[in-house]
Amino acid sequence: MKHRLTPAILAGVLALAAPSAALATTAHTAAANATDKAFVREMVPHHEMAVDMAEMAEMDGVHNQIRSLAGRIVTAQNAEIATMKTIAKRLGVKAEAMPMNGTMSDQMMSDLGTLGVSMDDSGMMMNMDALHGAKPFDRKFIDMMIPHHQGAIRMARAELAKGKDSSLRKIATGIVAGQAKEIGEMNSWRKSWYGKTSPAGGVPKA
Repeated sequence: MKHRLTPAILAGVLALAAPSAALATTAHTAAANATDKAFVREMVPHHEMAVDMAEMAEMDGVHNQIRSLAGRIVTAQNAEIATMKTIAKRLGVKAEAMPMNGTMSDQMMSDLGTLGVSMDDSGMMMNMDALHGAKPFDRKFIDMMIPHHQGAIRMARAELAKGKDSSLRKIATGIVAGQAKEIGEMNSWRKSWYGKTSPAGGVPKA
């Protein structure tokens, strides 16, 4: 005999499921620590800086490779920004605003200390205006994006070393792999087009 799923039965099932879902979310949030909170607060504005630079490169980049890379950065990092903002809300923290012309808030400096990353090594201490009208644009873009990627990798490694939130650790894993690959691509292009790799170097040592 088949049992019909009446509205009353369905309501009962959902009522039973709701506490379990709430408990799972609470447990997931409880596992988060200071590293998780610092990482999500600072990686959002860090990504926003990369997106701003990449949007300029989509318009002003000379080489197809740069414009293609810029498009990938915009798509990937905007998606991660949206995810991290949702996670930040779950953790009860607010993502920092993007620093303007290298000026950091006290919260940013505190968070970088928690992550064990200096202000200079974060890749956030740069004047974004330097990219406007730069010539040759592609070389300047590479020389700004590589240290910015290096900073993201350092912050992501700190999350993987000490963070507990599984969603943030997944994002951090993707940042290390994806941005290390992009650093390699940019240095290869720079050497081919301009004779030398970036003075910023390559993937930072673990």
